[in-house]
Amino acid sequence: MREEVTLNKKEQRRLMILNKLEHGDLKNREAAQLLCLSERQVKRLRSGYRVKGAKALEHGNRGREPVHALCDEIRNRIVDLVQRKYTGFNQQHFTEMLIEREGISVSRSTVRRILSNAGIHSPMRRRPPKHRKRRDRYPQEGMMLQIDGSPHDWLEERGPKLSMIAAIDDATGKVAGALFREQEDAQGYFLLLKQIVAAHGIPVALYHDRHGIFERSPLNKESIDEQLEGKRALTQFGRLMQELGVTSIAAMSPQAKGRIERLWGTFQDRLVSELRLAGVSTLDEANSMLEGFLPAHNRRFAVSPVQTGSAYRKPHARFISNEVFCFKYRRTVARDNVVRFANQRLQVFPSNGRPSYAYAHVDVHEHMDGVLSVHYQGKCLLTKPAPYEASALRARAGTRPIATQNMLITPSQKLTLEHSLPGQIVSRKPAPNHPWRHMPIIHIDRG
Repeated sequence: MREEVTLNKKEQRRLMILNKLEHGDLKNREAAQLLCLSERQVKRLRSGYRVKGAKALEHGNRGREPVHALCDEIRNRIVDLVQRKYTGFNQQHFTEMLIEREGISVSRSTVRRILSNAGIHSPMRRRPPKHRKRRDRYPQEGMMLQIDGSPHDWLEERGPKLSMIAAIDDATGKVAGALFREQEDAQGYFLLLKQIVAAHGIPVALYHDRHGIFERSPLNKESIDEQLEGKRALTQFGRLMQELGVTSIAAMSPQAKGRIERLWGTFQDRLVSELRLAGVSTLDEANSMLEGFLPAHNRRFAVSPVQTGSAYRKPHARFISNEVFCFKYRRTVARDNVVRFANQRLQVFPSNGRPSYAYAHVDVHEHMDGVLSVHYQGKCLLTKPAPYEASALRARAGTRPIATQNMLITPSQKLTLEHSLPGQIVSRKPAPNHPWRHMPIIHIDRG
């Protein structure tokens, strides 16, 4: 009766040497050197070969079920969990959830093999590799933060579409701060930086894209004041960084700030799955979940910096957060000591030994809660809402204000308009090139 035996390359090489040993072409010592074995092991193989033939060279565990192999019940449970409860989780994240929440301790390679045999592949799509030059990280935590926003369907149609604004430390990869907003706006970046300063301190530099929130577009024409000063005016966020002493660095391409771009890939996979698992459906619930998600994320993905310590700076003793993290606008006080801002009027009262502030240049601070305050030479002035002009009062008879029909309201003015009186019309000054400003002059000859 003929029996077929399957040998691998190593076993086939042993069979060839043992055949030569049986024919007297080799000695035990020479065969041991060729096989990298001892003479005792060669004699044991030779005696087994004489009794069983080539089958003696086959490994004894071949065809047996491994002792540490998973049972079919656990395999079927893993497949059922990924199809029902953990749909959309990548394989590494799914493996962590099995260990933390399901009590199934398996490796990622085992999970990948089980899912692959079941015809379930990873939801992550990998792009073809490209040659990139790796940049060295900054040596110390807090030296540079990369900030950006990511509009995405974070709640997967369970709620409104949101934009996430976050900052990641270049040295450690820690997420220094993050929050959800209805859209990527200047106020969101103000709140993000306020969160970072309160938790860690003032960073040395911020690395960002060339969004209009951070710097003015070179395509926009310069104003007369900018032409006289010889430089572009700062945006509200640019002014904030200047007050805090933070260096602003603009990236020339998305690849230049790849660290935070990769963070979006991780968040849009892991965080979206966690939000789905928790059943989050509102903006407030999403921000509340970030409080517990970010520390766990930093423990999982953060690395140690080259230099110990922190480069974050503590604010000075006279630092008032609400007076720094607000929008500031320069206005001129009218002759009747009234300051006009958007569709609001503020009456300025005598203070600081000055009876009148007529024609004075003041700064109107629009705080995060929409409250307005007027400041002159660093001091807050006493104000109250002023009566409206007759033209504004007559306009209140209209059905809808012009601000909601024909005007585009900037994000910084949105909070102010929410506190305005119903039916008020925001007056709009004609542009310098308006036809009304270039009416022909007609001379009448009375002779």
